[in-house]
Amino acid sequence: MKRFFFRYNGLSLVLATLFLVFWAGQAVSGWKVHNEDAALHQQPPADLPAYLRSGHFWQATGENWESEFLQMGAYVVLTCFLFQKGWAESKDPERSNEGRLSAAGRQQYSWIYRNSLSLAFLALFLLSFIVHVLGGLAEENAMRGEHRLPEQSLAAFLSSPDFWFQSFQNWQSEFLAVFAIVVLSIFLRQEGSPESKEVTAPESETGG
Repeated sequence: MKRFFFRYNGLSLVLATLFLVFWAGQAVSGWKVHNEDAALHQQPPADLPAYLRSGHFWQATGENWESEFLQMGAYVVLTCFLFQKGWAESKDPERSNEGRLSAAGRQQYSWIYRNSLSLAFLALFLLSFIVHVLGGLAEENAMRGEHRLPEQSLAAFLSSPDFWFQSFQNWQSEFLAVFAIVVLSIFLRQEGSPESKEVTAPESETGG
């Protein structure tokens, strides 16, 4: 049974493990960076548990999570009604209504359930955005405290160029990555991957 469990859930298990490994790597390396910066400003170093509660750690975490959930949520929603000729993951524009529920079928499922995937990504994006905001505000005020400056309000932080620079630099990279896989997978192949068309498939063939 254990062998079958790992075989049937291998992708999610490996992805979850990689997430935890790299998040731990972020925590340890961020801790060292934080303490190096503290030494430059003649501040005492923080131990690891204290760092994990700091704005420095949660700002970086929320900043990256929000961009990932924005990317995946946009991917789910945009592929409902936009098409890309030749892409393996796009619906065929000539058969765009295939697979849609009939009026009778829609009555069997609530609107929330029929849109639960995009709603889940929206909720995760908003939660990550809040983590980014609160972590960033805590980090900003910690730095201001070191320089004996007054604390910044939440409204002032949300309207600051620095906050939006952090967000936009991540958001643009996520959409660049999706654009790259959409366009490159029209012409290129990866044998054995469900994200790729069959090796022998023509470039014009659209997935479904």
